[in-house]
Amino acid sequence: MKKRALISVSDKTNIVEFAKGLHEVGYEVISTGGTLKQLQDAGVDAIAVSDVTGFDEILGGRVKTLHPVIHAGLLARRSDPEHVKQLEERNISPIDVVVVNLYPFKNTIAKPDVTQEDAIENIDIGGPTMLRSAAKNFQDVTVVVDPSDYDDVLAKLKEGSLSVEYKKGLSAKVFRHTANYDAMIAAYFADITEEKYPEAYSLTYEKAQTLRYGENPHQQAAFYKEANIKGASIANAKQLHGKELSYNNIQDANAALEMVMEYDQPAAVAVKHMNPCGVGIGETIAAAFDKAFKADPVSIFGGIVALNRPVDKDTAEQLKGIFLEIVIAPSFTEEALAILTVKKNIRLLETPVDEETKPKQKVVSVVGGLLIQDADFGTVTESDLTCPTDRKPSEQELRELLFAWKVVKHVKSNAIVVAKADQTLGVGAGQMNRVGAARIALEQAGDQAKGAVLASDAFFPMPDTVEEAANAGIKAIIQPGGSKRDEDSIKACNEHGIAMVFTGIRHFKH
Repeated sequence: MKKRALISVSDKTNIVEFAKGLHEVGYEVISTGGTLKQLQDAGVDAIAVSDVTGFDEILGGRVKTLHPVIHAGLLARRSDPEHVKQLEERNISPIDVVVVNLYPFKNTIAKPDVTQEDAIENIDIGGPTMLRSAAKNFQDVTVVVDPSDYDDVLAKLKEGSLSVEYKKGLSAKVFRHTANYDAMIAAYFADITEEKYPEAYSLTYEKAQTLRYGENPHQQAAFYKEANIKGASIANAKQLHGKELSYNNIQDANAALEMVMEYDQPAAVAVKHMNPCGVGIGETIAAAFDKAFKADPVSIFGGIVALNRPVDKDTAEQLKGIFLEIVIAPSFTEEALAILTVKKNIRLLETPVDEETKPKQKVVSVVGGLLIQDADFGTVTESDLTCPTDRKPSEQELRELLFAWKVVKHVKSNAIVVAKADQTLGVGAGQMNRVGAARIALEQAGDQAKGAVLASDAFFPMPDTVEEAANAGIKAIIQPGGSKRDEDSIKACNEHGIAMVFTGIRHFKH
């Protein structure tokens, strides 16, 4: 009996050549719809599925391969005499090769004007069913879902046959493919039904890059990105220059991008180890970067810089003089690119820097599970603040307090930020106690702490942080408030003439 291949593809890349190759090694081809027409137009002797099943396509093509003749041909175990007997009794021919890829659901929902009707019509039913049937029976059926596998499969068929292990690998790819497809559909329906936290949470990502290593050279790693990722994202960024990103580069770059999106004014953020080492805002992006650099000219060495305005010539000249791993911006002028691309290893990433495209949820893996929460969009304005101290902050101090509050939100807890004149002066990150974080930030600020402001990501259960701030010359403090011992901190502020405001919201970042 002649071997049979079933071909039905949406992505028709190289399908004619593959079908001709199958013919050459003795396969009869059956096909459907647009694939059948393309094969026949190209001179491939292909049989319509309806001629095999004796059942015409109906419902506008919704039903064409969902037929016992097809699925019996796919699922029958050749080593089972009873299966073989049943096929013979019903005059059903086995199908030995299945070449299927699916309706373009991903591309359809990526269209800005897609309708719900269009999306639903591009949910493939027959394709995944054939793929799963064939993949389940991989011992007897070769299933091909990826056009990049055509040449290798054909070469092996011409050599004689494919090993069971090889076919098992093709089947594994099929199940990943259909799982990815179903997860995209599940996510789409969760979105249109506004289910933020459904009973089952399906995630799917596509490999963007095999990394040289992970956090350390002995760890293997890869970078995966969401399907149809839009807006501000390192996964969505266009790399204009430099070598491939590393695992740590991606982590730091993501942190820098999240931080710089906090600001409407021209802003620059320098990051080391996922914490800001310098943040500045200014009238121009060059002025903002100058502040970010001067905030900590030591730690910025080998760091990542994110900017929320296009990089111009003046900014590029400043960036060029420092060893930086990555610069992220909405765009780079031609003059800026000419200046920066002289540096061989610096990575230049172009991505939208738009707060409106921030992710709605944050997903963090733990061993055996995921933690999912709303993204921290919490912010405050001057009208949200309450001031329990005798001295009230000046307008300039309020501006500086709100600036520091946006920075401390992105610093690992326990976190303290010292700032003045739209510039960070000291950052204390990730300490086991708050006064320790304050001492680090104040020591880094040095004499510049006199007259500066201080932000804390959480309340003060004791007045010790206020005492440290007072000794350094801090004039105003912003913190969430809400401790049972707030009065102790308020009293300490009053004793030292410090203004303190409460936000009513905290920003723990673990």
